[in-house]
Amino acid sequence: MLNPRLFYTLALWLLLPYIFLRLLWRARKQPEYLRYIGERFGFYSVQSDRPVIWLHAVSVGETRAAQSLVARLRATCPDHQVLLTHTTPTGRATGEQMYGDSVLRAYLPYDYPFAVNKFLRHFKPKFGILMETEIWFNLIHACRETGMPLLLLNARLSEKSARGYARFARLTRDALGELAAVAAQTSDDAARLSGLGAKDVSVTGNLKFDIDPPPAMLELGRQLRVQFGTARKVFLAASTRDGEEALLLDALQQVHIPGLLLVIVPRHPQRFAEVAALLEQRGISFRRRSKMDRAGEPQNRAVLADQIPAEIQVVLGDSMGEMFAYYAAADLAFVGGSLLPYGGQNLIEACAAGTPVVVGPHTHNFADATRLAVAAGAAAQVRDSGGLVMEVQRLLDNPDALREMQQRCAGFVESNRGATDKSLQIILSLLAMPSAL
Repeated sequence: MLNPRLFYTLALWLLLPYIFLRLLWRARKQPEYLRYIGERFGFYSVQSDRPVIWLHAVSVGETRAAQSLVARLRATCPDHQVLLTHTTPTGRATGEQMYGDSVLRAYLPYDYPFAVNKFLRHFKPKFGILMETEIWFNLIHACRETGMPLLLLNARLSEKSARGYARFARLTRDALGELAAVAAQTSDDAARLSGLGAKDVSVTGNLKFDIDPPPAMLELGRQLRVQFGTARKVFLAASTRDGEEALLLDALQQVHIPGLLLVIVPRHPQRFAEVAALLEQRGISFRRRSKMDRAGEPQNRAVLADQIPAEIQVVLGDSMGEMFAYYAAADLAFVGGSLLPYGGQNLIEACAAGTPVVVGPHTHNFADATRLAVAAGAAAQVRDSGGLVMEVQRLLDNPDALREMQQRCAGFVESNRGATDKSLQIILSLLAMPSAL
């Protein structure tokens, strides 16, 4: 019987023209997609003179989730160089903002055998980590062939995704079986991955619970709150996705909170201009975050300007890397991707900043975290935009209920910490294997 990975590779070659077209299409709104194209095919200029520990974090969420682990790896393995690979420009920019020159950064190549082999020959990593649900069949096989241990870490797999992988049962089973180990977020994730063929599966929890809000961002949040107005109620719509801003603007017309300020932070920076155009079309007075710093002061380090006038209804958060500051400045946060069927975004960061959360019905990407947050009283889940109106009105009208949710946020986060320690133990044990030395 022919190896199904051969058919998979053939399909990739047939998709090659589409890949270039997709890069060009994305570059219309985000020109950074046209930078470092060679890296996506295994051609690199950066290199290390130390043994490399490689960690793949697709985009912003995975890069942030890896923060505590990267810090521990650098402290525990000072003779090694950490290499972060990404798939998106925003993930790469986040890595640069968070780590500067202390780690190497590059794009992970597309899953063509020649490209992944060039990547492995160039960096010669001693150990590799794939974050969350990154199952690349040729890459995993090439790592196994070179004898490099590869760990699937902070792994999550929804029922829907598991059914999709099950359609290619042998291909998936072969790939998962070639991993050195799998560290799953929950027992349900572990069961689904084991059922598909993964071996040596353990449950380590979610690394996102181990993230501490940077003190500089909390201080910036306090400054933002002064500028927003300490007497105003501030409702944050964080990580919103296409179509959700219009729903939120319609819904919040029915919320009767005097002086309510809405802060909208779109998930993807290429949509900043689109959301600004939506606000202009509706005649809504707004101010961009990027225009709020005093002249001559660099963004993210600025002394903030005067208080926003009362007639400003919306602040558009068109900045990168300031999400913790937005959370710290808000009374209540809606975490996006959940009113429409996108699967939701990470609500743990909001709770870590002590900000109560409201989410919509579509949270399958963060199902376990959402369930735990709601059970802990740190978050409320609504069925639709009508339910969102009622919950926002109830909470912003009831300081005692809001204060209790704030207190429960801390307990929710603290009770679920520990994934970094468990993950590090697995990594160090695999690093000690002869093939990783």
